[in-house]
This record gives sequence, C-alpha cells and structure tokens, in this order.
Amino acid sequence: MCGIVGIVNYKKNILEEKNIIENMTKTITKRGPDEEGIFTSKHANFGHRRLSIIDIENGKQPMSFKIDEVTYTIVYNGQIYNAEELRETLRDNGFKFKTHSDTEVLLKAYVFYGKNVCKHINGIFAFAIWNDKKEELFVARDHFGIKPLYYSFSDENFIFASEVKAILEHPSVNAVLDRTGIAELFGIGPSHTPGICPFKGIEELEPANYIVYNKDCFKKEEYWKLETKPHTDDLETTSEKLRFLIKDSIERQLVSDVPIGTLLSGGLDSSIITKYASDFYKEKYGKKLDTFSVDYVDQEKNFVKNDFQPNTDNYYIDLMVKFLDTNHKKIILDTPELFDTLEDAVIARDFPGMADVDSSYLLFFKNVKKDIKVALSGECSDEIFGGYPWYFREDALNSNTFPWSIAISERQNILNENISKEICLNDYISARYQESLSKVEFLDTDTENDKLHRKLIYLTSNWFMQTLLDRTDRMCMYNGFEARVPFCDYRIVEYAWNIPWEMKAYKGREKGLLRYSMEGILPEEVVYRKKSPYPKTHNPNYTTIVKKKLSKIMEDKNAPINNLLNRQYILEIIETEGKAFSRPWFGQLMTGPQLMAYLIQVNMWLERYNPKIEL
Repeated sequence: MCGIVGIVNYKKNILEEKNIIENMTKTITKRGPDEEGIFTSKHANFGHRRLSIIDIENGKQPMSFKIDEVTYTIVYNGQIYNAEELRETLRDNGFKFKTHSDTEVLLKAYVFYGKNVCKHINGIFAFAIWNDKKEELFVARDHFGIKPLYYSFSDENFIFASEVKAILEHPSVNAVLDRTGIAELFGIGPSHTPGICPFKGIEELEPANYIVYNKDCFKKEEYWKLETKPHTDDLETTSEKLRFLIKDSIERQLVSDVPIGTLLSGGLDSSIITKYASDFYKEKYGKKLDTFSVDYVDQEKNFVKNDFQPNTDNYYIDLMVKFLDTNHKKIILDTPELFDTLEDAVIARDFPGMADVDSSYLLFFKNVKKDIKVALSGECSDEIFGGYPWYFREDALNSNTFPWSIAISERQNILNENISKEICLNDYISARYQESLSKVEFLDTDTENDKLHRKLIYLTSNWFMQTLLDRTDRMCMYNGFEARVPFCDYRIVEYAWNIPWEMKAYKGREKGLLRYSMEGILPEEVVYRKKSPYPKTHNPNYTTIVKKKLSKIMEDKNAPINNLLNRQYILEIIETEGKAFSRPWFGQLMTGPQLMAYLIQVNMWLERYNPKIEL
C-alpha cells in the first residue's frame, strides 16, 4: 500500500520542475512512511510513497521496465491478489522476473495486455504507467474504488494523486467550492457522487475505470460493471459457491511479507474472515492469528440499545476468541481522544467525514499498527448481502431517495439564507439518485420486490459502501497501515448481485443466505446475532465536549462556518444537543453528538483549506 502522484504536460519540458513533484509527494508521506521515490522526464513526472508489504528489498517505486526500445514506468498503490497466477502466465509468454513483488507483475501485465490489463486483475489498485516512446499515460482504478485516485487539468498540466491534498499542492491548482461542491458536502456528504470531488476542477476517477492520455486524446473508459442475468443455482449450490468464493478471497488476501491479522467485532462478517484466516494460519504456519477489536472507556456503563445497536460486541468477541484460540488485543479508546482526533480525520479525508466514527477508526488503526502492518476487515458484506435495516423497511424501499440520508429538509435548513436561495438540495439529490438508478439493469422475470431490492443494493454498493471504503482507506493509510476487504472481491459481488432477494434474505433475515451458509462453521450465537454496526461511543462526556467546542466556534462570528451555514439553526442544534435535527445526518450512527462533531469538522476544514466560494 502506498501513495502516488504525477504530472503530465505535453506543452513544456517539466524535467526541471522536480521540486513540484517532490512537494506533492511529501503531502502523502503518511500513506507510505517507509520510502520515497521520484521519476522525472521531459513530459511526465511521478512521485511515490511506499508502505512496504511485499518484497521489501526489491519492490521499490517508481519501477521501470524496458522492452523493444520502449521503457514503461509505473507508480502503484494497492495489492494484486492473483499476482502468482499472472506471473506464471507472463512467464509462459516469455517474461522474466527480477523480484517477487506484485508491482513488477502489474507492470509486465500491462506490457502484455495493454489497456485490457484490469480485466485480468483481482485486487485493489490505483496505478499510472508512462510509455516513454508513445509519450502516453495509462491510469486505472480498481473495481470498487477501494484505492483512491483524483485528477485535474490545470494550466496545461494533467495532475493525478491518491489524495486531493497532493493535487492542491501543485502551484496551478486552487481550492474553490462552487454550487456543486456545496451540494455535495451538505446534500450528499459525507458520502459523495462517484467521480465528483467537492473542489471545483478536481475529479475522482470512478471505480472500474481507466484513462488513456496522450498528445492526441484523453479517453476514459469503464472496464467492468455488474451484469444482470438469471440465477439458476438452488439454495445449497448457492451456499456452497459462496463459501468457496469467500474462503478463496480471504486466503488470497493473507499474502504478506509483514505481520497480518484481522479486525474482529464478533459480528457475522468479521467472524467469517477471522475463522478462515485463523484456519489458514494454523495450517500453513502453525501459528495463532492476531485479532483486534475496539471499544470505549465506560461503554458497558453508558450503552443504550436501539434498533440499530441492540447490544455491545464484547460477549461475541470473547466467544470467537475462545472458539478460534486467537491472540486477541482489545483497543480501548477514551472520549477526549475521539474529539482531539477530529481534525486529523479531516486532514486524512481532505473533507469533513463521519465525525468520531472516523476519528475512532483512525485511533484504532494507530494502535493496531503497533503490532501488525496489515489487517483484514469485514466491511462490504452488508451492502451486497442485504444487511442494513433499510433493506427491510417499506418507508426506505419507497422513499425515492438515498435511505441512509433522508433528512433532506433539515440539510436544506442548515445552509445559510443566501446560499439556500441559490441551491436546492432536494433537486440536486433527486437528480443524482435518478442518474444512478438509470444504470440498473433488470430481468423480465424480476418481481417488483426483486426490482426494489436490486435498486437498493445497487445504490448501497455504489454510494454508501464507497463512503465506508473511503473512510477505511484514509484512516488506515494516515497511519501507514493497510486494511483489506475480502468481501469486496469482484467475483463475490458479481455472483451475489444476481441471487434473488428471497434467497438472499433467507427466512426473512438480514444476510439470511450468508447466515445459512455459515451454519456449522461458526458458533450459532454468532451466525444469528442481529446486525450491529461499528461501535460508537455512548459516553455523555463526548456530547458535553462537542457541544462546548461548537458553542465556542459559534461565539466567533468570524468563524468561516458562518459564511456557509445557518447560524441560528446551529445554535438550536447545540441547545437541544442535536435533537433540533430530528433524524440522523447520515446512516444510523450520525445522530446528535456526531452531527455537532461534523459541524466542528466543517469549520476545521474551512479554516484549513480556505476555499474560495463561487455561487
């Protein structure tokens, strides 16, 4: 895992602009604390920060390969899980290898397959390759956007980077927040429209897309998408295939030359990953697996159950640790830490995020990094197997908007009067919603219920899941730590996409099919535990802290938040501890304290990036 940056300019010689690429590369040092590498040429400069995971001695980047008088140079962030199969195919076709790094495999796979290379890759990646003879750039991003990539055209420069902060470091790029950016931040945020960045002039390369850029053209193409087709397997066959795909994905993602473990919450998804990983470790290495969980000071005392969080994790974590005999470590976070890390979370994301849910992740990874460098996480199962409450609620299924973000009128009210007159968030959200749904393909045999759930699974996978993947990447990479997500293997997602809803929700349960598939493999209590999201703090001290801080910000009438938002409404939110905002800001976790923390993050972000406002 690493960070990449690059500049291509066909109009001038940028060989002497090494300082620019060096400065851009320094902004993403946290993504790759182990090494830095720079490549410069007349029309293309690359920068790389390395987090050493595979072939630590020989996997340095940028990496070049010369063949038939053409030199190809790559910068790459990610992990290729079928690297050994690709290596054998390439050897059979005459390629030789100097390292056992997946970087070399990817570079030579591109030489062999050209622009179709992504169709042969199973992994997580964002990479760029420069062909010095054609003077052509190839840039690509993985199937689900697990690894980030942004780009911008500015002053005849094509600039790309793993993070927005690196692009803003280029002297020709400025932070500008226009109508679309405001609508994204306050209508969609902390999620975002695929391909859209709130800063004007900076774009995100959409998942499953690549770019070919040369003197004659700029071409962006999609290389993969979900295909809707009949599912002909019965329940038993479907369960068997799912078990195979999940086990295979987990075992592929355990490849590493550094210590690796799993994040264990005691929920179904993390328990599945930990079960297969633990078995693999004991069989291959004769060792116990390292597992990690997160909790908060006085959580048991302060916890209040609700429909979304019916119980805490500790009982189920202890059950799984005993069941699998893992080396387990509980990370306990305290309330002041969550608040103190809010600004770091903004810096890591480059935008306001999920408040203390983000800062908790950041602190969790910081602590886990003390013992291991790579961990497998259970994220993305809920999206593809139907794990969220909105899959089962009629109001959500028929809401005609994103069900994790239904507080549209409240979001509109949070804008200040002048901006609210110019921007209708409801119209913007509706347009994005309909635009996304227009891409969903149905079968003639789909029932109305199938169609409703197919729509919702598509939306959740392409929007809500992206937010969680963004959060995971930014918070772990800020700590020079790598998190892998086995459920996001494109083979699993392709297969699950066409499983009928009645089978997916077997016996009317969320993730019913997945539960059925794990009977006899995991303890029954874990298999049928009701879904519980990532734990947030219930400590009333946290509410007190964020309320006090937001009040202090609002006392300063020059605080930049007042240029965008409705000051009177924010004061009401403070006074009622968030109850003036009657529904969660996002998902099920961002309620009163998290909303206040989000507003604090907005102010921190405005102070740090000082964007020019254009309406």
